[in-house]
Amino acid sequence: MDVPKDQIATLMEHGLYDSAEMLGCFLVSSSTVSAEASPHLKAETLILLGDALFHQREYRRAIHTYKQALHHCARIPKQSSGISRSSLSLSTRSSVNASSVSAINENEVRFKIASSHFALSETKAAIAEMESVKTRSLEMNILMAKLHRNSGYNRGAIAFYKECLRQCPYVLEAIIGLAELGATAKDIISAFTQTSSRSTKVSLDQIDPTRWLQRYVEAQCCVASHAYKGALELFAELLQRFPNNVHLLTETAKVEAIIGKNDEAIMRFEKVRSIDPYTLTCMDEYAMLLQMKCDYSRLNKLVHDLLSIDHTRAEVFVALSVLWERKDQRTALSYAEKSIRVDERHIPGYIVKGNFLLQAKRPEAAAIAFRAAQNLRSDLRSYQGLVHSYLAFGKTKEALYTAREAMNAMPQSAKALKLVGDVHANTSNGREKAKKFYESALRLEPGYLGAAIALADLHLMEGRNGDAVSLLERYLKDWADESLHVKLAQVFAATNMLQDALSHYQAALRINPQNEAAKKGLDRLEKLMKGIDPDAVDENDENDVEDVDGDTEEAELM
Repeated sequence: MDVPKDQIATLMEHGLYDSAEMLGCFLVSSSTVSAEASPHLKAETLILLGDALFHQREYRRAIHTYKQALHHCARIPKQSSGISRSSLSLSTRSSVNASSVSAINENEVRFKIASSHFALSETKAAIAEMESVKTRSLEMNILMAKLHRNSGYNRGAIAFYKECLRQCPYVLEAIIGLAELGATAKDIISAFTQTSSRSTKVSLDQIDPTRWLQRYVEAQCCVASHAYKGALELFAELLQRFPNNVHLLTETAKVEAIIGKNDEAIMRFEKVRSIDPYTLTCMDEYAMLLQMKCDYSRLNKLVHDLLSIDHTRAEVFVALSVLWERKDQRTALSYAEKSIRVDERHIPGYIVKGNFLLQAKRPEAAAIAFRAAQNLRSDLRSYQGLVHSYLAFGKTKEALYTAREAMNAMPQSAKALKLVGDVHANTSNGREKAKKFYESALRLEPGYLGAAIALADLHLMEGRNGDAVSLLERYLKDWADESLHVKLAQVFAATNMLQDALSHYQAALRINPQNEAAKKGLDRLEKLMKGIDPDAVDENDENDVEDVDGDTEEAELM
């Protein structure tokens, strides 16, 4: 033979896929291979070339090449083919032993075709390819679970995830997947105490003698069922056993962010980055928190770091999106959309997109984005986005239904109660109900300032300015929070108590110099105090606009 097959296998083992692909082209076009009648030899060489293409992410070419290999496999006489239809182990997937006649494995080739379709987001084609494979390896089962879940076939996904756990109880992504699909902790644990043959059971003590895996299952089930307090307790217990565990710290930070413990979540993400400065997982969630805190210096550094690690990840595009939000909303929205194109199941991308569309007064489009996030995995942010989107275009009935759905899903969540109150507050005859929901939220979580501010707004709507001020000042005694100062400043400014408004805006900026609401409010207030109409357009601004228009026209002419 002109080109020895084992040389391609050597190149593949060393990760030299460019060279393997080029050498593979020589191999399949060799006059020796073309002249020989052995379909077995042709299939082997095509599989080697397909492997090189797969690793090069040339998935279309890989699919075509693998299918050619299967065509030649079908021509091999059965009595002498030596083709194995049983699953190969994970370690042998990429390194075919060129000297072994039994190296060709049709199931493995079909799995590679399905994996290529999956990489191209061609779910139906991938499932169709895998359906002919009857004996599946662990890797095949996890792919089947993902494919079924992406297609909305949740029952099939659950079955395949459970099969993964029977083969190996430490497939953590299967545990998370089952929890998100509604499986109970008991149901998940029973899956990995049963062997693949299903004829015998293994003791949990044998698998998990210290019970950390069981605690992990329980924590993920708590997260999926919105029992966030229980999840945090379980993650804290696990972190005592596995301190500085980046995965556990990240999971904890995600939960803290969901329930509004933003300062704690930021500290947790900072710790993750101090342990592993090159991690990208959930760093867009960290970016969103920094944006909420108006900490643009740290946000800018974070985005710079993420871009230097891997500029192709969905997390990086979401982080870019929130960075650009105050500079250029159109650019910010385009980055959010790009994150979804990179990974159509990336929830933060939909959340950020929905928020931008809502700010741009496009509530119908925002509702579509939040609904997409909700369909992938419901959480408080998608519920909040949907409710506010529905209210923005007058669909009060749908908003109330969604808010109640959130309350039923999270009965111990003060934020879900506040969400129902927001809907009632939107109607003149529902304000008394809104007040009850806000007060219930504060009883459940006394430190929930969002509910306190909403209740103050309700007092203002009904002309009870004194009640609003006394409520906010009472909370300010226990929580020196910038949002309380800003709200008090707005109340005082509206009632022409300008000096009091000034002191509260200044207090807010002492706590957080980057608070945009305080900076804008203070600028407006200073104009009022100077006798200038804050709504009047500045002549300089008009001149700037004219200059920009002129420059644009000149550029177009040139």
